[in-house]
Amino acid sequence: MEYKDIPTKADIERFAALRQPGSVTIYLPTGTVPAEADRARIELKNHLAQAVKKLEEDGTPKQRIAAIQREGEAILEDRDFWRYQSRSLAVFLDGELSETFRLPNRLGSSCDIADRFYVKPLLRTITFPQTALILALAQNSVRLIQVSPQAPAATVDVPGLPKDVADAAGVASINGRAPDGRIQGSEGQKVRMREYVQAIERALHPILANSTDPLILAAAEPLIGIFRNVNTYPKLVPETITGNPEDKTDEELAAEARLILDAVYARKAEALKADFEARLAAGTATTDLSDMARAATYGAVESIVVDIDRRVPGTLDEETGAITYADEDEPGNYGVVDEILRRALGSKATVYALRAEEIPGGAPAAAAVRFPV
Repeated sequence: MEYKDIPTKADIERFAALRQPGSVTIYLPTGTVPAEADRARIELKNHLAQAVKKLEEDGTPKQRIAAIQREGEAILEDRDFWRYQSRSLAVFLDGELSETFRLPNRLGSSCDIADRFYVKPLLRTITFPQTALILALAQNSVRLIQVSPQAPAATVDVPGLPKDVADAAGVASINGRAPDGRIQGSEGQKVRMREYVQAIERALHPILANSTDPLILAAAEPLIGIFRNVNTYPKLVPETITGNPEDKTDEELAAEARLILDAVYARKAEALKADFEARLAAGTATTDLSDMARAATYGAVESIVVDIDRRVPGTLDEETGAITYADEDEPGNYGVVDEILRRALGSKATVYALRAEEIPGGAPAAAAVRFPV
């Protein structure tokens, strides 16, 4: 049994490539308090019973059904697993493989059975991963805080980080006046603060050089303006957690940071929509599913945005990508957009999972192509 919290793009590509009759994919909303976890556990039990019944109706071999049932029951009975949940749970079972992901994004409830796993909802997590760094900056202290969806906020050890303004300046205090009058008063304090912030920036550089996380500043003026003038990290977000961060715990700062991340991700979704609208106008993108399916089949999709909630029942021809639409409950139906995604991932396309209002023209998906097919 393997429990994972945040899927990587490699995880999603691996699941997308698997083929096994009777593959069961379950998504359900969970929660971080015991009552929510208990409701989710009951819902998973109901989904598992529904899956077993459908597998029996489809004529799946009894040995495989029994193995899937055992896998699901092992998850249901794992009390430690249910003690620690996020906002949603994804479960993948096929009689040989059993994996779960505790996801930071709020997903709807579903149970799918086909010859492949239903991967589209997983993509929301890598589109908007809910991770960030907070720089809690005050004159008398500084700390870097890691925010992630699967663990409490935690202070990061940063070698060489100065303790405070005086430490960075190498003096006992920044409040006194220099006897020669060169740096003194409020002007002198600002010079010392700038030196302090520059020392912080140098200490952070080795960590930020290998990071793609948004950096959120928690500070008060004049340190806000000084840090923004000195900063070279491109992922510093424009919003600030204002006030003295010394008055707040790591988790309190993380709660404010998550609200800022909502704004960061909203801007990212708007930028993606605008970019695809421009590509559509230029003729290098399409919202036509038939064109998209053909392009994905021949490895021509460069990037694709999909409506995470919308289903288009049907299948794609393995060789040509031609679409055969179907009823929702038709056996073997795995979904047109999900299969387009699967083939796009196979040719290393960049994939984004969005909401309906974030997709150009209200389409279920839009794809930018590398070359016409």
